[in-house]
Amino acid sequence: MRTCDLLMKICRFKPIGIDPFTTKKCVVIMAPHTSYVDFFLGLMMIRHLNLKMVMVMKKEFFFFPLGSILRRIGVIPVDRQHARHFAEFATNVVKNRDEVALIICPEGTRAYMNRWKKGYYQIAVDAGVPIGLSHIDFRTRTLGIGQLFYPTGNYEKDRVDIEKYYNGMRGYRKGKFNLENEPVTIHEWDQN
Repeated sequence: MRTCDLLMKICRFKPIGIDPFTTKKCVVIMAPHTSYVDFFLGLMMIRHLNLKMVMVMKKEFFFFPLGSILRRIGVIPVDRQHARHFAEFATNVVKNRDEVALIICPEGTRAYMNRWKKGYYQIAVDAGVPIGLSHIDFRTRTLGIGQLFYPTGNYEKDRVDIEKYYNGMRGYRKGKFNLENEPVTIHEWDQN
């Protein structure tokens, strides 16, 4: 048994969804994002699926020695004060690599947000790649990439379809995820 699988078992989380994950390039959105715990559970899922990942994280975490460790595992620092050009930068990261899963938390913060930021969507459209709908659900204790979503270019329509996947999911901290109280979307893994 691999270390990531053992750790998921110890944490009582079941990996679900697309496995093996064979898509070479995509933007993976990970939600709900309500705690630092999500980072470690997300890393377990990424290792389980053997993704060639690039993840973004606010630059304040890049202090010695943590900064060098984060860079080594594929995390890129982002200065949120100067984030205007981030989508263009991230699009080039995806376009210029043969294989990459760009991991983004669409909420952009661990705090409660009424609406998600749409940078992940613009990156996927501009790079011409699908969006992997990834979750860490403390209600069902499942994590994984449940499906690939191919953006149409109509953000408002696609946003509704994307968010429907996450309806009823719960983060580590109750009440911090905007779709937590929506009617639960039943997925095939919920029926097992």
